[in-house]
Amino acid sequence: MENTPHLYDTLMQVLGQDPKWVDRRHLQTLAWMMVGLIQSGWISLTAWAPYTVSRAQYAQSTVRRFRRWLDNDKIDVVSLYSPLMQQALAEWGEQALYVALDTSMLWDAYCLIRLSVIYRGRAVPLVWCVLQHGSAQVSFDAYKELLERAARLLPRRGEVILLADRGFADTALMAHLQRLGWHWRIRIKTSFWLSRPGRPRCKVERLSVAQGHAGFWHRVYLTEKGYGPVHLAVARPHGSQEVWYVISDEPTDGKTFEEYGLRFDIEENFLDDKSNGFQLESSLIRSAEALTRLCLVLAVTTLYLVAQGTEVVHQGKRRWVDPHWFRGQSYLKIGWNWVKLALSRGWKLIPTLHLSSDGDPEPAMASKRQYQHDCQTRFAFECQDAA
Repeated sequence: MENTPHLYDTLMQVLGQDPKWVDRRHLQTLAWMMVGLIQSGWISLTAWAPYTVSRAQYAQSTVRRFRRWLDNDKIDVVSLYSPLMQQALAEWGEQALYVALDTSMLWDAYCLIRLSVIYRGRAVPLVWCVLQHGSAQVSFDAYKELLERAARLLPRRGEVILLADRGFADTALMAHLQRLGWHWRIRIKTSFWLSRPGRPRCKVERLSVAQGHAGFWHRVYLTEKGYGPVHLAVARPHGSQEVWYVISDEPTDGKTFEEYGLRFDIEENFLDDKSNGFQLESSLIRSAEALTRLCLVLAVTTLYLVAQGTEVVHQGKRRWVDPHWFRGQSYLKIGWNWVKLALSRGWKLIPTLHLSSDGDPEPAMASKRQYQHDCQTRFAFECQDAA
């Protein structure tokens, strides 16, 4: 507790670089909410209160302060988070930037739609919204504006490649991505109609391959309306009866599956929000607008901790907080543990936000044997080109 003000001061320094705060008290409250989240380890306004230093005598007053912040319509999530993410990506080079689109359900009543930047085995939130919606399936209109916001945030130097699962297999999305100048790898359902030059139209499930094999069909057309041309990759991994059908705007090959596989990193991001990290579903918040602002607290905290982890690894200090010989923790956990260690030792915290476009110097692995096995089998396909 004695070093809590040190964390608060560092967060104020990091967040205060953004000039768009209408009221500095809003900034201060966000910083204290982040302090509470990092120190307590979970989302609970009452659990955050003991870590807040203020003139309030009663914990209830601090909880009401947090709740008013979450309900405040003047807290504009987009304008406040955007400069922080742009700052984090400011030095991103010409390397391709992968963005995953996915949804997550909260209490079967609210749907969190999120676009995230894939980063070193995890994903960092980019833009999001929460809808009062009883299904993880959402229409293109529900997330079209998120795509526009994301396009304004991302650096223009390199390629942007969107990754999405079957629930987003929509030709309206594909057409919009083309207008944005983005590439994409999207898994489609077996019921999609496919047209090939000189061949009768069929459903994609007819283009099956043997187990352990992959096939590629180029310049094909989707649905009865003949959207395209697009490129199709089909694979059945070793040891699996499931067939992958992945559509791309660029010619497909074995790398297509590796790129699409990066999409699973956003699921790890949702786990960090929930059972594996911040325990989002322990929140008592039941308002789409308030949950959208609560996700701002999560997003800024995630970005800050991942940036801490990035710098810790860069400085060669990862094993100070990660007990594994090889990296066994996510960058978020490394950053989180570093903050706790620094506070306990009275060390200076890292006051910057930076995500590196360099390759991961220490890819995570639960064990060396498991890592080698995954590398050999995850995409162990025998590829064959199909006309």
